[in-house]
Amino acid sequence: MQYYDLDLSIVIPVYNEEESLNSLHTEITAALKDSNFDYEVIYVDDGSKDRSVEIIRELHAEDPRVVLVSFRRNYGQTAGFAAGFDHAAGRVVITLDADGQNDPADIPIMMQKLEESNADVVNGWRINRQDGFLLRKLPSKIANWTIASFSGVKLHDRGCSMRAFKNEVVSELRLYGEMHRFIPELVNNAGFSMVEVPVNHRPRMAGESKYGISRTFRVLLDLVTVLFLRSYADRPMHFLGWIGFLSGIGGFSIVSILALRKIYFGLVDGLEGFQAYSIGSRPTFLLGILAIILGVQFLVTGIVAELVVRTYYESQNKTVYKIRHLVGKEPAEPETELS
Repeated sequence: MQYYDLDLSIVIPVYNEEESLNSLHTEITAALKDSNFDYEVIYVDDGSKDRSVEIIRELHAEDPRVVLVSFRRNYGQTAGFAAGFDHAAGRVVITLDADGQNDPADIPIMMQKLEESNADVVNGWRINRQDGFLLRKLPSKIANWTIASFSGVKLHDRGCSMRAFKNEVVSELRLYGEMHRFIPELVNNAGFSMVEVPVNHRPRMAGESKYGISRTFRVLLDLVTVLFLRSYADRPMHFLGWIGFLSGIGGFSIVSILALRKIYFGLVDGLEGFQAYSIGSRPTFLLGILAIILGVQFLVTGIVAELVVRTYYESQNKTVYKIRHLVGKEPAEPETELS
């Protein structure tokens, strides 16, 4: 069993939010002052170019519960969450944005919901979202519908940064790229349970939004990655093999039909007909040969991918499953070499 030093870790990625940080921390302190939680507030500065780091240092001088993780350059919000998770010492980890749109007064509600529901993750649901319709609400609705349709994870609001996790959940998450957008899918893939709770959402009072329509294409590409990892991460041959098989069969069929036609004309018209019906320069024949080559390449790639996956699991003693509960049998102690 793993033990944690604190009850709660609050993880907040920061990028050029100098105007919001003081008021945000004041609200966090007010929200938790009547609680008995031992907590920390981890501000992860993502290469800010304003006074954000300086302000967080000032907050730490006033409140030792403040932790600063400062990046050398801007890596993106996903890296901010990942670093916060890596440094979290709390039994529960709560994430929220630094712009003040998430309400810290909802933190006790998230904690209560996590305890009552016995779920592993509580997702915030911004029922009355205070954002522009065209640039924020509409793309979010489209993304919610698209991702839910492909992933099967049904949530009202998968874009809300305010979430509560049991620490064992965040220790299982491997975030990179812009995968923070697919945390519900990653949580679901790992077999953890989720619930939603309505949270307050407020208009941005200071600073500038870091989001826009330009991220839509990158989100779609990351969605393809998530769907592949969900279904084929430990059996890539089932995906690549089918593509190779279909491509190879298609190419072989095209070449075979053209060859049979050439033989047919040879039987009907003799050697002259056989020579007259040329297939070597036909675009269809070249397409068939290309399809066969691609089919072989996909099959070989699938075999190599299977070897990589096997090496990954076997060399690190990783399992292809995750156990939620283990009753009546203690986990085996790791083997040690005798000297």
